[in-house]
Order: sequence, then C-alpha cells, then structure tokens
Amino acid sequence: MAQRYVRVQSQAGPLHYGLLQSDRTVRVLDAPPWLQGEVTDTVLEADNYQLLAPCAPSKIIAVGKNYAKHAAEMGGDLPEEPLLFMKPSTAVIATNTTILYPPQSQRVDYEGELALVIGDRCIDCNEDMARDKIWGYTIANDVTARDLQARDHQWIRAKGFDTFCPLGPWIVRELNPEAKLQTFLNENPEPVQSGEISDMIFSPEALVAYISQIMTLLPGDVVLTGTPAGIGPLAIGDRVRVEIEGIGSLENAVQARPVPAQLFPMDSLDSGEAMDSMESQSW
Repeated sequence: MAQRYVRVQSQAGPLHYGLLQSDRTVRVLDAPPWLQGEVTDTVLEADNYQLLAPCAPSKIIAVGKNYAKHAAEMGGDLPEEPLLFMKPSTAVIATNTTILYPPQSQRVDYEGELALVIGDRCIDCNEDMARDKIWGYTIANDVTARDLQARDHQWIRAKGFDTFCPLGPWIVRELNPEAKLQTFLNENPEPVQSGEISDMIFSPEALVAYISQIMTLLPGDVVLTGTPAGIGPLAIGDRVRVEIEGIGSLENAVQARPVPAQLFPMDSLDSGEAMDSMESQSW
C-alpha cells in the first residue's frame, strides 16, 4: 500500500502531519512532509486524533472544462489554454465533515476532481520542472452553486462558499496516470461521474507550468485539475463520495447552512431566471 500522508489534530489540541499506518495509528512528522518532515517517536492512537484536510493551502487554483466530455455538457468550445479560477482556503474541509448548502442558492452541484499538492516554490516553470514540483495527489470536490454562477457571470461566489472544497482524505506520492475517478451519491452503487485521469485535456504538469507563469505556487498549495462529465445537483441530506484509484475516497454529507440574519437583497429573489440561462453559459 502506498504511504498515506495525513494532517491531524490530537485530542490534546496540537496539529500534526504524519504517516497513517494500517492499524489507523499515525506516526507523527516534525514538519510538513514536503518541507522534509522526518518521522518522530510520537505515535497517535486511532482514537486520539481527528483527521483534517491533508494540507492547509495558501491558495487553491482550479481548472474549468479540462475533460472534453465535461466541456461538451457545459456548452461551448474546448479551451485552447487552461481556464483558471480560484477557491479560497476557507472553503477547505476534511472528509466526513459537512458541506453546508447556502440559502442563497437553489442549485448546488458536486464536481469530483484529482487535486495536486505542490511541494516546492514554483515560478516560471516548464513542464519538466513542474513535474518535479508536484509533491503528491489527493481528492477534491469542487462544490459549485450553479445558479449563482449563471447569475453572476463569474465564479468567485459560486465556488467560494465555506465548505465548498472538501479535500482528502490523505496524500499519496504516486498515482497511475490511468487511474479512474468516480463520484457516487448516497447508497447508489452506480457512479454519477466516471472518468480516467488520462482523459484530461491539459496534464497535471502542463497545468502547474501554466499557472506558475502567472503566479507563484507555494509549498502546500493545491491545484484542482477539473472534473469529468456527469456533474449534477446535491440535495440537503445527501452523502457524496469521490473515489480515485490509488488514493481512496472522500465522503461528505450535505446539510443546510443557517440563514444569515440579513441576506443581500438579490439573494432573496427567485433563481429561476438564472437557472433558465444555465444552458447558454460557456463555463
């Protein structure tokens, strides 16, 4: 089994990076693994820690329409270069924690994705250099308020709500380029999304190189590589699970987010008009 690098919080309070063992104990590292963290003598028992998202990125750079079939289902032509957007670090949550469905939206979608974890400062890289900057791989769910995306004609609000970036459960160093990515809803054994990593239009190293020529990527930053075809809505009460061969599974339940004391006036309007225009948007 590939080594699984985790980030945990012990019952005593401190945060640790570590290596997850087959008996679910964690061998604690003295620093993040991409900063040459070494194994210490400290071992956390399985009932003595909480599993967190496996890194705490300064930023999350995401890529739209990076699978041809997904690009087709969203409308418009295939991108000639990577289509980038950002999610805030405050959107990150761990596996088995809750996605909060915001009252401002009437349509929240799942988007299962492969996530890259950057291991070294990355600026103005070519693809060969970028390949060496990818420290490891984990799973993400690029949760999206689809009606708000249509209404706003840009993506920051639709992609940026707290809890809209489940990440985990751990990081592995290597991944089969033919690995399958699948997304499941509730107890349905049939996936709602299914694709292979090799189906990407732009490869992981091409994405990292492209991004590095725009902004500096820092150790621990995350790149979301796009989602296969089959995106669809989540409902309050659902459980969504994203699986990638060679990594594992990321699972989260969906609950209603409490209604703020005062919503922005536009958020109290019917979202039907925005929903009707979804098919005509080129995201």
